[in-house]
Amino acid sequence: MLATPSADLSSTALGFKAFLESSYDNRNVVHVTSGSFVPLLKNSVWFVVRGMVKLGALSVHGDELVLGLVGPNEPFGAAFTNVEAYEAIALTDCDLLCCNLAELEQSPQLALGLAKAMASRYRQAESLLALLGLRRVEERVRGFLELLAKDFGEPCDAGLRLNLRLTHQEIASALSTTRVTVTRVLGQLRDEGWLQIDASRHLVVTGTGRR
Repeated sequence: MLATPSADLSSTALGFKAFLESSYDNRNVVHVTSGSFVPLLKNSVWFVVRGMVKLGALSVHGDELVLGLVGPNEPFGAAFTNVEAYEAIALTDCDLLCCNLAELEQSPQLALGLAKAMASRYRQAESLLALLGLRRVEERVRGFLELLAKDFGEPCDAGLRLNLRLTHQEIASALSTTRVTVTRVLGQLRDEGWLQIDASRHLVVTGTGRR
C-alpha cells in the first residue's frame, strides 16, 4: 500500500513554514519563476517557502545530473556541497527565503528547523543511491516515483498527486538511464494502473495494479 506523509511530520512542517513566513518581512522573500536559476550565495542558505527546486550539476562529459529535489520548508545552498558546476533551478514558481549563516546561529528555531530538514535531505539522498543499485530500470523508475510521492505527494482520490513536472530526461538523469527507457517504463506503469495522469497533466501514483 502506498504510504502517505505522516500527520506528525505534516504538523511540524506547517509550524516551521509559519515561522519562516512570520519571522521575516515580505522584502526578504524572493519570488522565482519556474525554470529560473537560483543564485548560490557564499555563506548563505536558501529555504523553500513555497514551490520546488531541482538541484543538479554537469558531469565531466557534459551530461546533466539530478542530485535532489527541495520542497517546502527545506534548505539548499552552496554551503551543503563540494560538487563542481552545482546549480539550483526552480521546477515551479517558488517563494524562497535567504538566510546568512550568522542568522542561523542567532535563531535556535531556524537552526533546529535546518537540522531536521537536512536529516530529511540525507534520507532522500540515501534512497536515491539505493535506487541506483537496482539492476532493473523498471524497479528504479517505480521506486523513484514512490519516493517523490512519499516526500512531496498531495493526497487525492486516486492516490498521491505529484504537483511538479519532471521531464522524462530529468528522470532518466536521476536514475542513470535513457529518456527512451523512462518513456517506455512510464507507459508500462500506466497500462498496469499503478500510475495515472490527471486532467491537469500531473502524475498520480495510485500504488495499485500489477507488480
